[in-house]
Amino acid sequence: MNRRHVALIAKKELRGLSQERTILLAILLQVFIAVFSSFLMVGLASLYDPSAISRTVTVEYAIGYAGNESPLLDRLEAAQGLAVYRMNLSVAVQALRERRLSAVIHVPDTSPGGTEPVKLTLYTLQNDITASVLNVRLKGVFEAYEAELRELRADRLENRPLPLRVPAPRGGEFFEFVYGLLVPLLVLMPAIIASALIIDLVTEEYQQRTLETLLATPVTFTEALWGKIAACLLLVPLQAGAWLVLLALNGIRVAAPVGIVLHATAASAVLVLLGALVSLHYRERTSAQFVFSTGLVVVMLLALAVPANPLNLIARLSVGSAGPDHWVVLLLVTGATVLLAWLTTRYARSVARAFLEG
Repeated sequence: MNRRHVALIAKKELRGLSQERTILLAILLQVFIAVFSSFLMVGLASLYDPSAISRTVTVEYAIGYAGNESPLLDRLEAAQGLAVYRMNLSVAVQALRERRLSAVIHVPDTSPGGTEPVKLTLYTLQNDITASVLNVRLKGVFEAYEAELRELRADRLENRPLPLRVPAPRGGEFFEFVYGLLVPLLVLMPAIIASALIIDLVTEEYQQRTLETLLATPVTFTEALWGKIAACLLLVPLQAGAWLVLLALNGIRVAAPVGIVLHATAASAVLVLLGALVSLHYRERTSAQFVFSTGLVVVMLLALAVPANPLNLIARLSVGSAGPDHWVVLLLVTGATVLLAWLTTRYARSVARAFLEG
């Protein structure tokens, strides 16, 4: 292959990318993810940790208290964000149904220092985010009341229980979201974009009937294909590097940017070559995109089943916890890329030969 011809085709495709709907929509999608990442963080954090919402919500919730005087009532009245009203149980439940209350707590007539267990009943709104926030806020009150009851009844224990000291978790929702989801998503998104873009660039030669004109020039079909592949691959490190720079400017430090860009580029090379093979075989955009998208889902599911998958490696590299094994993975992916490049070249030559003979 003539490298000069490949470079000319690559420059031509890069100049025409501004008119490609695929790349423009994909870049807008990445910008949308980055801009609204804070909203995504709140939504995702609320799925596995409702306390993330309860710490930011400043609304005061009306709570109905049904029962006799107890230390729990004092704790509820002292808790922030709760307005406690003493009510009859039936009246309180009816007010809850009418949404005039956010929750109802029923406390039985049991002495805190007695021998019978203290059973509390909590009524909340079903399938409502208010219930999730209140459950978190009331959990701390209930746990403090439970500890008080244990102290009052500790003299009945024959053996003292061993204290369980659980270390506090390091990091938080922000750390998990940024390094576990946002960084891998933004870095690998260009790889998926490039693989979809190569299908458009190849199939448009068939659909717009410009392949005959292209082959009439000194540029061969294989050189034209590799020019398009080079243009798509060039976008990946540029976009991934740009995202890492923007994250750094926003105070989010990434530990190994070079390794992350290398892994993203290697993964994109595999996807782009697979997309080129699919587009050469089907030669029609809709069919090629459908088959490639379906296969991509299967490949991603299989890859995620492996511990050393690209998402995991990029997350580990971004926090600086990746060992030297990531170089082994990079070497294996590079070997797969070389094999796919050889197959793509062979198949492109056979397609060009068949086109010229036909």
